[in-house]
Amino acid sequence: MKLYIIFILFFTLSLSVQGQVINDSKKKSVTLPPVENSKETPESFAEQPKELDDYKGITSPKVTKDLSLPKKEFSMFPDEQFGDPGEQYIKQINKNIEDLKLTPEEVEQKNGSSTDQYFGDFKSNAAYVNVVYRDHGYVDGDIIQVRVNDDVIHPRVFLTGGFKGFKLDLQSGFNKIDFVALNQGSSGPNTAEFKVVDDKGNLVSQNRWNLSTGVKATIIVMKD
Repeated sequence: MKLYIIFILFFTLSLSVQGQVINDSKKKSVTLPPVENSKETPESFAEQPKELDDYKGITSPKVTKDLSLPKKEFSMFPDEQFGDPGEQYIKQINKNIEDLKLTPEEVEQKNGSSTDQYFGDFKSNAAYVNVVYRDHGYVDGDIIQVRVNDDVIHPRVFLTGGFKGFKLDLQSGFNKIDFVALNQGSSGPNTAEFKVVDDKGNLVSQNRWNLSTGVKATIIVMKD
C-alpha cells in the first residue's frame, strides 16, 4: 500500500516539473518577423563597373575619333622614281645581243634610222600641193617638226592614226620639205607615213619613215 502511494506521488511530481519546463520554453521563444519580398533583382547585386577616370587617380587615354592614314609615303624626292640599275643593264645587254642577229637594214627598221633620209625630188606644175602625214604604226606619242626650205612652219606636230597636214603654195624652183623626228614615242622609233597630192588630186609622192630622235626625212617638189 505504501509503495503504491509513493509511486502516485512521484508520477504527479514528474508531470508538474515537465509542465513547468514547457511553459518556460514558450515564454523564452523568439518569434522572427516575416521577411518582406525585396524589390531588388539579382542583377542589382552585381558589382557595377567603376569608371576608369575615377579609379585611384588613373585616367583613361583620350581616343581621337577622326583618324586617317597618310595618303602618300614621305620621300625626300617625291617626284623622282628610281629604276633598278641591274635590270636596266640586263635589258641593254639583251638588246645589243638581239641586234647582233639582225642585218643593218633590220636594225635600222627596228631602232630607227640614225642618218637623214632623202625620198627623192618630184616635178609638178601645180599651183599648190597638200602635204599630209600620220603615224603608220602604233600611236605612241611620236612628234615631228615640219620645215619648208629650212623655215619652220609647224614646230611640233603630234602624229595620230589619221592623216593631217597643210597646204603648200609651190614657188618656182625647189620646194624642200623636211620632217624632223623630235622623239621616238613610247615604243620607238618615230614612225610615219606621208603623202604629197597636187591641186588636181594627183599623187606626187608617198613614203614612210622610221627615224631616231633628231633625224629628218626630206622630199623635194620642183616647179618649172
